[in-house]
Amino acid sequence: MEDRKHRKESEEIIRGLNRIPKNQLDKSFHDAHTAVFKKTDCLTCANCCKTTSPIFTITDIQRLAKLFKQKNNEFIDQYLKLDEEEDYVLRSAPCPFLLADNKCFVYEERPMACREYPHTNRKNMQQILKLTVKNRDVCPAVSEILNRITVKK
Repeated sequence: MEDRKHRKESEEIIRGLNRIPKNQLDKSFHDAHTAVFKKTDCLTCANCCKTTSPIFTITDIQRLAKLFKQKNNEFIDQYLKLDEEEDYVLRSAPCPFLLADNKCFVYEERPMACREYPHTNRKNMQQILKLTVKNRDVCPAVSEILNRITVKK
């Protein structure tokens, strides 16, 4: 029952956001993202690193394999698997590079998806509304950003 209610709520949020003109939607997300992340310390949460996996591009794999002085296939074998969409993702959660203080061991070389997470300050937000609404369950900042936008409209 809770899943159905949550899914319905998510669909309503997406419908409401889709009613906002594209340029205004991007600006609303950008403004809310800036405001929320001025007061958000991701190190107090790190839920994204504890519960989800970024997609690793070949460039990410090459960069991290070099950092660990491994061949690409060694890095893949040790840390990654292919998901149902044939993307490389972490074998397990939490992220093996997450330290006890919620800092990232590979922060300077982290995957592009980690650098861009939670993706709430990019252009063409309409293209990723489903992902954004899903991310509210992982990231309290995304939840607050969505609340600011949906309450404002």
